[in-house]
Amino acid sequence: MHLIRVAVILSLVPLTTAPLPGQALDDGRLLPRRVLSAGVAYVQESWSRYWEGTLERDNGNIGTLTTQHVAWVASYGLTDRLTLLASLPYVWTHASQGPLHGMRGVQDVTLAAKYELLATPFTERGTVHAFVVAAAGVPASNYTPDFLPLSIGLASRCFSGRVTLAFQAHSGWFLNGSTAYTWRSNVRLDRSAYYTNGQLVLSNEVAMPGVFDYTVSAGFQRGRVSLPLALSQQRTLGGGDIRRQDMPFVSNRMDFVRVGGTIMYDVPGLRAVTLSIGASRVVSGRNVGQTTAFTGGLHHAFHL
Repeated sequence: MHLIRVAVILSLVPLTTAPLPGQALDDGRLLPRRVLSAGVAYVQESWSRYWEGTLERDNGNIGTLTTQHVAWVASYGLTDRLTLLASLPYVWTHASQGPLHGMRGVQDVTLAAKYELLATPFTERGTVHAFVVAAAGVPASNYTPDFLPLSIGLASRCFSGRVTLAFQAHSGWFLNGSTAYTWRSNVRLDRSAYYTNGQLVLSNEVAMPGVFDYTVSAGFQRGRVSLPLALSQQRTLGGGDIRRQDMPFVSNRMDFVRVGGTIMYDVPGLRAVTLSIGASRVVSGRNVGQTTAFTGGLHHAFHL
């Protein structure tokens, strides 16, 4: 699930000094050569109801769970067809009720490379682009994943391959479709045994299932404003459900459908500064919270 959140964070990174749609893992854009975009992104996620397997419920020992991310994000146009991206978030969690204490710390550093395979005219209305993305995430601190939902991450090394097709109309409208597979390394716990998916495992090592995600986004860019809207889905390839009245486990199946949108605005009088705000909602899921998320970012582009 790490790289899904990274895509949300990186979607707040501007492209250039012009008001263009945001640079993200799953969009249809690249940075021009020798342009560096850097800044800070903020994400707040909260939920009071969640899915325990397929059962939707609440929990008085949690109340409302809030997770906040403040991330340094950057992207750089190495060539006109290759953009490099990076993020490093600091995360903290809080439960409004019950005895459980939140956690905080530096989560995972993520590096990605995005390459344009082709750009070809499609009718008289616009151009079709094809991209491939390789991304890797590695825990940047020694946090524990074995205290969900208060843990700040899953502590698994992740490697992702993504393919994106994008149509950019000359009038400013765009439509993107993207899919990715994420491989996740095994996770080690600070205990010698655990119970999951109906089995007792006498080991501290947990096998993590892979993940597919899919995103369809559409929107427009006009003047200083860009407005992308997106629907994304995650499907875990294995893992068990949360046991009744139990805490989540790191290898649980975590599936969801999320809808959201972002407004990006090129600030007048502040050259190369872009302000971004957005919101999203998980509308269906399995072993995840019914999350409402708000995002914001402020970024500056440099021509090197």
